[in-house]
Order: sequence, then structure tokens, then C-alpha cells
Amino acid sequence: MLAVGAALLMTTLFAAAAFAVDNTSFKMVRSSAAVAADCLNPKAHANVTINSLGPVEVMNVTLRHMPKNKEFDLFVIQQPDTPFGVSWYQGDIETNKQGEGHGHFVGRFSIETFSVAPGSLDAPVVHEDQPFPDASTNPQFAPVHQFHLGLWFGSADAAAAAGCPDNVTPFNGDHTAGIQALSTRNFDALKGPLRKIK
Repeated sequence: MLAVGAALLMTTLFAAAAFAVDNTSFKMVRSSAAVAADCLNPKAHANVTINSLGPVEVMNVTLRHMPKNKEFDLFVIQQPDTPFGVSWYQGDIETNKQGEGHGHFVGRFSIETFSVAPGSLDAPVVHEDQPFPDASTNPQFAPVHQFHLGLWFGSADAAAAAGCPDNVTPFNGDHTAGIQALSTRNFDALKGPLRKIK
């Protein structure tokens, strides 16, 4: 009986471990905005891999079939389509003359990725003369998870040069980005791919 109980316990532990994913890979696809405008190469995409190291994750993003020699801005976002929800700036990726680019990021890209504002406080205003000026205070909000990724043109001019609309959006360092180029809209709005990493 003891041996049978031990075997059942081990089977249960192994089954539980099978659901704890430490690594995942997925694609980002053309954003809804890019599809609606019929811009970007239909093959444009990003291959993403995330590997858990325990206290942090390593995320690699490789762009393919994108506009050549352009800068893009990567964000971790609440939902893949406008208005995107709570979003945070992860970093830049530049494409080469073949329209390929690579970004290597270390951070929290898992089911524990979230933002929280326990209270409203004064915030630093750095970009006050831009189309999207900084807020001088933050709203209070409970923990909000972000499990999606979005990639924006680094400028409205770069988007226009690629045949996309020249709308200005706040998704770069000085809040003068172009439209969203790629996203993880190929996943459910509330079940983005970062959620896979436990």
C-alpha cells in the first residue's frame, strides 16, 4: 500500500509539473491597423521565444519581412487592439536592409506580469510639448495583468514611408510613434501568450 501511495503521489507531481510551462514560442502578426490600411508585406511577422530563468524571463523577438532600415518600439500591453489598455515600453528593435531585426529582453514576461498603482501621486512631466504630453498624476488602479505584445513604428514618417497611415501615437520614448505594426491579436484578448509562462 505504501509503495502504491508513493507511486500515485509521484504521478500527481509529474502531472502538475507538465502544466508548468517554462518556455514558449509564438508569432506576432500584422496589427489590425496595418491590415485595415492594407500596408506592410502580408508576410510581415515576428517570431518570439520566452525562456524562464526562475526570477526573470529572457524574451527574444525576431522581425521578418518588415520595412527596411526602420526603428520599431516594442510594448507589453493589456490587450492587442486599440485602445490597448495598460501598456509599458519594453525597448527598440531596428531592421536591417533585408527588413529583419532582433531584440533581446530580460524581465518579467509571465503570468506574473502586471502593473499596479495603489494610490494617485504626482508624476514627473518630461514630455509636455508633444502631441501626447505626460500626465502630471497617475490614476489609482488595482493590479492589471499585461499578457500581449505590440510593435509600433518609431515615427509617423516611418509608417508613411512604408505605405501605412501617418497617425501619431504615444508608443515611443517621446510619445511620437507611428501606428501599431505587429501584435499578438492572433491570441484571445484576455489570454495573451505571456500568460503561458507559469
